[in-house]
Amino acid sequence: MAVRGRGARGRRPQRRRRAAGPVLAALLTASACVAPAGHRDAATSLTVREIDATLERRAAAVLARDPEGYLDALAPDAVKLRAAQRTELANLADVPLKSWTYEVKDITEQDGEWATTEVELRYRIDGYDTAPIATRRTLELMRDGERWYVSADRPAKGASDQLWHQGEVEVVRGAHSLVLGVGRPEEELRQVADTVDLAVPAVSDAWPRTWARRVVVLVPDSVASMAGLLGSPETSYRGIAAVTTGEAGATGKRPALADRVIVNPEAYASLGSFGQRVVLTHETTHVATRTSTSAATPVWLSEGFADWAAYRGEDRTPDLIAPELTGAVRAGDVPAGLPVDKDFGFDGDPAELARAYESAWMACELIAERWGKEKLTAFYAAVGAHPGRDGAVEQAMGSVLATTPEEFTADWRDYLSARLG
Repeated sequence: MAVRGRGARGRRPQRRRRAAGPVLAALLTASACVAPAGHRDAATSLTVREIDATLERRAAAVLARDPEGYLDALAPDAVKLRAAQRTELANLADVPLKSWTYEVKDITEQDGEWATTEVELRYRIDGYDTAPIATRRTLELMRDGERWYVSADRPAKGASDQLWHQGEVEVVRGAHSLVLGVGRPEEELRQVADTVDLAVPAVSDAWPRTWARRVVVLVPDSVASMAGLLGSPETSYRGIAAVTTGEAGATGKRPALADRVIVNPEAYASLGSFGQRVVLTHETTHVATRTSTSAATPVWLSEGFADWAAYRGEDRTPDLIAPELTGAVRAGDVPAGLPVDKDFGFDGDPAELARAYESAWMACELIAERWGKEKLTAFYAAVGAHPGRDGAVEQAMGSVLATTPEEFTADWRDYLSARLG
């Protein structure tokens, strides 16, 4: 499921990536491989254990920064793979890894001494990730004696490469941020870190509930590389300044996976300091609210709240923040209702997309102005805690705001006319 955010022209998508997995062990040297669940025959179980042993050594070598140990898991005659993997490990040299593990999910094909497996790689960045990033890889392996060796390594179907697959990762630390860049000047990465460092306290004031108050930002070298990290066409992100990836709807039994803010360096650079500040504050809000955002949360609320948090400390009048909506209201075209999820798709009319975001922002502005900031955050959390979309907004409006969706929509339409007319 994907949600959208604001970008270079004030609009950008924010994506939710779904991936499964428990929080990884905290020890730096932790590197466990777990056999896939389900019933397996003895031969398959033995194969899984043997592949586990290979991947355990590989994981330990990553954490130990041991190139020879890492290459030892690769087929000796896979010359191109060994060269590529040596480079990839070198690209990771400055990234402060807390943990790195593999889990064999399935053996999709096996023919004697050859096997193809689906593997989940999970890793955490030390000091920033309280839960892992998870990505799927397809590995081809060959057996020589009692050992299995990796002969091919690629993203699984529907998955994408990681930043270190694109080049050497440069690391810039801020007070509340860690910026990982490839092919970008250090001063640019430092500026991003400084802007996130301003965003985190602002977001914490808007969202005073518990969150990590640390943000990891990826800055690839181009919009094409950004699209590669997201596994989507480049055309989807032209003009989009940043997106946030992560998992929504975590529970006490299933912790949320780590978030990443991914910057499009081309669109981001075209913004002034105000636009860059708003973009990264908006995205940081998505990181902060992640565990209170679920499938029950409509896009107008998640994106409207993120915009409310981003703009609340800025000296801008509503007509400047919401120019498309202002034009429509002054022309007598007041929206009949709050935007629905499909209105936030970025493959349609940019003006309609802008009005959807601006309408969502004004809805959250109304709640904060009439009911107060505390009620707005309580309303957001109540919606996200609902077991499903049906009735979530209605119930939260009744219990938190003492109103109904019909009454709120009427009040919102009046508010638009009063503030923008």
